[in-house]
Amino acid sequence: MSDPAEAEPLVLEAPADGVPDVIDTPDTLAAARSALAGGTGPMGIDTERAQGFRYTAKAYLIQLRREGAGTFLIDPTAFADKGDLADFSDLAAAVADAEWVLHAASQDLPCLAEVKLLPARLFDTELAARLLGMPRVALGTLVEEAFGLVLRKEHSAADWSRRPLPPEWLNYAALDVEKLADLREWLAERLEAAGKTEWAQQEFAFLVERASVPVAPRVDPWRRTSGLHAVRTPRALAVVRELWQTRDEVAAGLDRAPGKVLPDRAISALAARQNSPDVKRLGGTDLAAVPEFAWRFPARYRARWLAALDRVAALTRDQLPPRTLAPEGPPPPRTWELRNPEAAHRWDAVRPAVVELAEKLELPVENLVSPDALRRVLWKPPTAATSEALDAALAAELVRPWQRELLVPVITKRLAHQ
Repeated sequence: MSDPAEAEPLVLEAPADGVPDVIDTPDTLAAARSALAGGTGPMGIDTERAQGFRYTAKAYLIQLRREGAGTFLIDPTAFADKGDLADFSDLAAAVADAEWVLHAASQDLPCLAEVKLLPARLFDTELAARLLGMPRVALGTLVEEAFGLVLRKEHSAADWSRRPLPPEWLNYAALDVEKLADLREWLAERLEAAGKTEWAQQEFAFLVERASVPVAPRVDPWRRTSGLHAVRTPRALAVVRELWQTRDEVAAGLDRAPGKVLPDRAISALAARQNSPDVKRLGGTDLAAVPEFAWRFPARYRARWLAALDRVAALTRDQLPPRTLAPEGPPPPRTWELRNPEAAHRWDAVRPAVVELAEKLELPVENLVSPDALRRVLWKPPTAATSEALDAALAAELVRPWQRELLVPVITKRLAHQ
């Protein structure tokens, strides 16, 4: 007889209650709102987006499940008003009493905020697993470890903007919230046993607090273009900037992922041709030298690519972008020895102690303190590095109380013995 411990895990093929119809009318939404409000216990919630296919990261499907109510699949695009995103604030208010259970909440909260569907309380199953020091924290992995069930993830990168959504996709989406509440209980027990419940509660409260705070736009987002390392002159950088901005305008107008309008590598390859001092301006011949510009879709916008190159040629030297941007915060610690030797000594004294503390606590060091927060405090610490001053400095960097309680004694001691 085979050992039960060695039995193959059971594949979770379909939701226990079946796959519900997609909610796309005011009447069905009202019924769902009433049912969820009458449910009990926590509410599992997930979203499906179409990143890689569409320009934005908005939600194209929202899945909710609550004991006593069942599972609901909402199409937010059906409730958009003249191009504006849907407003589900009434639904949020109806289930405000429930703790919302999400996996990797930071990925879902931005698109939920766009449709005014935000929790008053939440439990993040991925973050809970990280605080427990679990080596693998994907939803499927956790469900298998907790319940011996395999949760298939074959549609995670699908184009969820497609309509109608295929039945097998809806089955997949419903299964994503099928076990969230149960997983929450399983993880909560382990947090309590590890003495980490308070840590988790502070982290979850922080996520709720920050969910409605608008994200500041990135400075010069075009500098994240793949292949930029091969672009070496200011005018070549200007080519990247103009082509990136032109592509972004086209992509936004079409609601199409920028990479599907024109690949990054085409932009970088064309810009690299401007590296040579012999090249005064780029034009149609240069476009022809980069194969991607001849592809069917990019070729439609040939006139716009050429217009972008003409704008680059017309720029004066002082209008060209700098090779690098001045960092918002401290530079990378590897450069501190030359730029700020005292800060380098602080880093060398404190960073290993923080890593050691995280290992002792059995959690990733980035969950003990964000790398950026630690860099900022050690680059320019309080004039008097007392426990109180360090606590205030860490608090200013949004380090949570539980983290500061653990970190301040370690940092204070290491700085005192420099």
